[in-house]
Amino acid sequence: MAARRTSSNPRTIKVKWVRSEIGHKAAARGTIRALGLRRLHHTVVVADTPQIRGMLRRVAFLVEVTEPGAEGSAE
Repeated sequence: MAARRTSSNPRTIKVKWVRSEIGHKAAARGTIRALGLRRLHHTVVVADTPQIRGMLRRVAFLVEVTEPGAEGSAE
């Protein structure tokens, strides 16, 4: 059985919604909402899990993914 990573500080990724979902299938709209994105140019920080990575792969054409703090911003 594989060992689970039980870190107190889980890895996170920053997701920014950059393209409109208008004209795309309902599944893409639902995935955007499930990621916690509410409006265009909204940014959220989510846990870096296989489930989130799969969701990001489905809407890769609508979002930008970066590591938190990669831009040098004071967050």
